[in-house]
Amino acid sequence: MSFLEYNVKVTPSGLSKVLYYNWVLALLLATAAGIGFLMLYSVAGGSFSPWAEPQMKRFAMGFVAMFVIGMIPIYFWRNVSALAFTASLALLVAVEFMGEVGMGAQRWIDLGFMRLQPSELTKITLVMVLAAYYDWLDVNKVSRPLWVLIPVVVILVPVALVIRQPDLGTSILLLAGGSAMMFLAGVHILYFLGVGALGGGAVATVLLSRGTGWQLLQDYQYRRIDTFLDPASDPLGAGYHITQSKIALGSGGWTGRGFMQGTQSRLNFLPEKHTDFIFTTLAEEFGFIGAASLLAVYVAIIVFCVVSAVRNADRYGSLLTLGMAATFFLFFAVNMSMVMGLLPVVGVPLPLVSYGGSAMLILLMGFGLAQSAHVHRPRSK
Repeated sequence: MSFLEYNVKVTPSGLSKVLYYNWVLALLLATAAGIGFLMLYSVAGGSFSPWAEPQMKRFAMGFVAMFVIGMIPIYFWRNVSALAFTASLALLVAVEFMGEVGMGAQRWIDLGFMRLQPSELTKITLVMVLAAYYDWLDVNKVSRPLWVLIPVVVILVPVALVIRQPDLGTSILLLAGGSAMMFLAGVHILYFLGVGALGGGAVATVLLSRGTGWQLLQDYQYRRIDTFLDPASDPLGAGYHITQSKIALGSGGWTGRGFMQGTQSRLNFLPEKHTDFIFTTLAEEFGFIGAASLLAVYVAIIVFCVVSAVRNADRYGSLLTLGMAATFFLFFAVNMSMVMGLLPVVGVPLPLVSYGGSAMLILLMGFGLAQSAHVHRPRSK
């Protein structure tokens, strides 16, 4: 009996699929999005336009897409993984020739009804193709050098294309997400320790070269490093964003200033308050309790994904679900670390909360794949 026949015979069909749907996970996603609607209403000064209303419509579209994708058998998504990844690479190449420019970067393709950011789609298709690869590969070959090199190349191709846009934040997420998939698939930890050691050596070399005849970076790039380490050294220039973000975070206290009472956002001291820095608006208005509540919702989403993956005997479905959980974690971990000054500002949105069409729609489609793995996982008759 082939793997495909096994899935078809023992997975649910018809109305039973709806019963097996992970409705708790869907409710958690809706809760996170609801917090986003509330904050977008607040930063617009108590108005559903220009951000909250479009975001609600996109979430409704994405939620329907998530449900439909979840109803499609998981073996279908496994079979089209390579095609989906190839299509996303083609879109990244198309951005080079017909992409729209915004805020100094060429990242979007205008589809008429929306602007698609192919790099967001690639985050999901990369997880799909790596899950399919490790589902196909014999577990005894996972850590052999040749079979480790193949996924490394698969990861580096989209990373190189995204860096050209330029989009450092997304390229970091692609690299980290791909590495997480390799780790989850069972690649030996020595590979990661080796890469980490090389990376640390490279950083040390760059820093030690400063002021020498073989300086590796330009002076302005070193000044950016200085600003990250000490934003107060340039509070009105490169350090402005993170300085205002920290003020907003600290002024919220335990319970916050109150809904729509945040001075940093209302008086426009806080930059990109509806996208990258929306978490600081939440922390200012609802304090530590509000920020921790959103974090608890995020953690619950990851827990339900991990539990579903652990219970799934289908290797592709399990890796796909874990990959989505890892990608989602990287989204909010990088964003929160960024606005707190723990990481450089690289332009990563807060999932389901920050304003944005492509990011929300594609993330919900990714969770639709996790739902498909959950619904169609092998079960005893």
